[in-house]
Amino acid sequence: MKTTRLQTCLFTICLLLCLLPVAPGMRAQQAAKPTVQALGWISGCWESTRGKRYNEEHWMKAAGNTLLGMSRTVNDGRTQEFEFLRIHEDKGDIYYTAKPSGQPEASFKLISWKEHEAVFENPTHDFPQRIIYRRTNDTMQARIEGKLNGQERGVDFPFTRVKCDAVLTN
Repeated sequence: MKTTRLQTCLFTICLLLCLLPVAPGMRAQQAAKPTVQALGWISGCWESTRGKRYNEEHWMKAAGNTLLGMSRTVNDGRTQEFEFLRIHEDKGDIYYTAKPSGQPEASFKLISWKEHEAVFENPTHDFPQRIIYRRTNDTMQARIEGKLNGQERGVDFPFTRVKCDAVLTN
C-alpha cells in the first residue's frame, strides 16, 4: 500500500497532538504532588457539639514536614475517646497516621486532593478505610467511611473553627 505525502504529514501531526497535553498546564497538574505544607488548611482549632456530645480537633501548623493534631470526644461530661494525629511524608507519599485511645496506630495514604479537600485511604484497615477532610471557610467536615461488618458505612464530623486560646485555657 502506497502512502501519499499528505497521509504521512497527517499521521505525523496526529502523533504530535497525542503527545501534547490536552490543556495548558495539565501536565503540571498531573505531575504536581501535594506537600504537607499544602495541607496546612487543616491547622487550627475545630469543635462540634451534638447534644451532650462534644468533639474537638486541634492541629498545629505545618512544620518540619509534619502536621500534628489531637482529637477528643466528651460525652455527658466524660472523655470517651481521644486520638493523636499526624500528617506526614514518608518516601515521597503523604500519610495520615492516627493513634486512637486503646487501639494500635494506623496509617492512611493520601490518594486524592484538591485545594481544600484531602482523601486518605487504607483498604486493609478494619474501619474506617477512608478518612476525608473538606474545608469551606470556617467550617470543616471530617468523614470516616468504609465497610463495617460487610456493609458500607460513613460517619460525618462537622466542625466549626474556634479561637485556639478559647479552648486551650479556662
